[in-house]
Amino acid sequence: MQVLKKMMAAAVLVSCSAAAVAADMAGSPITFISPFPPGGGTDTLTRMMATAIGQDQGWNIVVENKPGAGGNLALDATARAKPDGHTLVMAQTDNIVLNPWLYKKLSYDTFKDFKPVGLVASSPSVFVVLPDSPYKTLDDVVKAAKAKPGEVSLGIPGIGGSGDLIGYLWRSAAGMELMHVPYRGWSQAFPDLMSGRIALYTGSVASLLPQISSGKVRALAVVADERSPALPDVPTFVESGFKTINQTIWWGLMAPGQTPDDVIATLNGAVNQALGKPELVKKLEQAGYSVMKGTPEDLAKRHRTDHDVFGKVVQQAGIPQQ
Repeated sequence: MQVLKKMMAAAVLVSCSAAAVAADMAGSPITFISPFPPGGGTDTLTRMMATAIGQDQGWNIVVENKPGAGGNLALDATARAKPDGHTLVMAQTDNIVLNPWLYKKLSYDTFKDFKPVGLVASSPSVFVVLPDSPYKTLDDVVKAAKAKPGEVSLGIPGIGGSGDLIGYLWRSAAGMELMHVPYRGWSQAFPDLMSGRIALYTGSVASLLPQISSGKVRALAVVADERSPALPDVPTFVESGFKTINQTIWWGLMAPGQTPDDVIATLNGAVNQALGKPELVKKLEQAGYSVMKGTPEDLAKRHRTDHDVFGKVVQQAGIPQQ
């Protein structure tokens, strides 16, 4: 009987705590920080999640774009924010995982200063060219690059990011040389692709799908084991003979490191509730994302595993720290 009473008391305390957290979350605005400029894949995802969660929970969620330094400005702002659940960042592979390997000095610790809330979505990378490009397949690029080493140019969204590493892996697998040209994003790279200054560009399917769908660019291949549902007619690197090249970019919401566990649990529940709605899933898939969901521990595991795996690739590629 005493055990039953203790269990019931504990359940009441948990229920009261959850109610208190929910009331606090609804009491003042919540900020979702996007580490990239408006209009890109990360910004689109952040705004879709903010709208969906806000509608489900009755929370006032605002999106703040804080681009710069490869996402470090956004991560720094989150790490320094009050750990009350009212500031979250849409972290992704290219910043939370790779930046510790790319920058000599960071104002934050990628593990200690952030607390995982939950995985949100993933999207494979895709290589694109202009519609009239002579490169119809990956093999066409390889032949051209071998004929003129270092002259075929590949636009990438930042030095040391996933695009840079994918390019390195492809170069190594094919035994060719490509000229990597870094940009801050697609909006900067597009004019150079249009003018012929670069031959190819790579980014996530989610960030490039609008340009592919409108016919402004043509997709050569996606970097995945299976074809993207958003681009069913585009072959994968695996189909094209590069079986070791598979890089899926993921996004997950993270809070400041000292955020209480009950707040994290409430936020995680809100994220998974939104991602369980068929209408949101459909919108995300149409935009080039695959829904992930999961517990805070799932995100923590993915964060740690990819940190170790990609750290080795960065070192093998000889990418210098900034």
